[in-house]
Amino acid sequence: MLTKGDDFPLHQSAEPIAFAGTDRNFYDRYFFNGYAPDGSVFFAAAMGFYPQLGIVDAAFSVIVDGVQHILRTSRRSDGERLDLSVGPIEIAIDAPLDILTLRIAANDGLLAGELRFSGRHFPILEPRFTRRNGTRLFMDYTRMTQNGRWSGWLSVGGRRIDIGDGWTGTRDRSWGIRPVGASEPQPPPQGNFAQFFWLWTPCNFADRSLFFHSNDDAAGQPWNRRAVIVTDAGTETHFDAARFAVRWQTGTRRIASLSAELGGHRRLTLTPEGPVFAMSGLGYTHPVFGHGFDHGPEVVVAHDALTADERGWSNPLAMHVQALVAAELADGGTVHRGIGVLEQLFVGAHAPTGLAGLMDPAR
Repeated sequence: MLTKGDDFPLHQSAEPIAFAGTDRNFYDRYFFNGYAPDGSVFFAAAMGFYPQLGIVDAAFSVIVDGVQHILRTSRRSDGERLDLSVGPIEIAIDAPLDILTLRIAANDGLLAGELRFSGRHFPILEPRFTRRNGTRLFMDYTRMTQNGRWSGWLSVGGRRIDIGDGWTGTRDRSWGIRPVGASEPQPPPQGNFAQFFWLWTPCNFADRSLFFHSNDDAAGQPWNRRAVIVTDAGTETHFDAARFAVRWQTGTRRIASLSAELGGHRRLTLTPEGPVFAMSGLGYTHPVFGHGFDHGPEVVVAHDALTADERGWSNPLAMHVQALVAAELADGGTVHRGIGVLEQLFVGAHAPTGLAGLMDPAR
């Protein structure tokens, strides 16, 4: 099967581009978020390709006046990897690794827009994520992450919001193997993973960006952790031995504040102060519009919404969230203040922070 991608120098094996290895869980995804400088508007988008499943899906979601409005769409891909459109959602790569445009065509829902992302720096390559469940490969993927500035407009229910000075955010590209599509009929004998601790904290400051993430096991040992500071001039500083501490919101598994000692007399402090965005609005852990689900031969477009109360801790659809945060980076005698997100997904135990049980609230 030959597709448009076969005319580009993208091949990774002796097979045509349509055949992405042999693992049915292979995926290739775009992710974006952005926010107003005062935190009054937060939006995010994703588009994922699942070549072995023959599916491509996308979503766009925005929080305005406390309500998270959601647009979801999915179609069968027929192996084509370079058609970056799904229903009303389209991505254009204007300048690879630098400028991309996200378009949401007017549809029968509330959302529309044209949003241009301009990178502040060359993308950061995170360490490769590889995790096994016994003998079964659970995750094996790579992610590149980039902060940037947004311009353009979006519309919510006919209300136009112009996006310009001070609007920043993050985009990433990840590809490899994760659980996608329908559940496997025969899980490993020891069962599926019952523990996952995930922090991801891209932050924008006036003249630099900061990235910190950590995947920890139940004992608190990181199996993937990295911190990076990159200036707008492109200077990168990497920290492999960062340490963090959290304070929990009472009766939940949500963070009230996070502090991280990066190394070299640099300390990061994050305090949630803006809206909480439910990642289920982009398909993560969603029971119906999860990543890679097949919705039939026709393009499917769906709309829904989550109020602030519905994005509370008690709703399974808000177990995985991004919280808008005030960020403070102390670098020797200089303090940089900015804005960013604190992505949180905590399942199972994590001894250093006091998490126990599968989803028991923090103590």
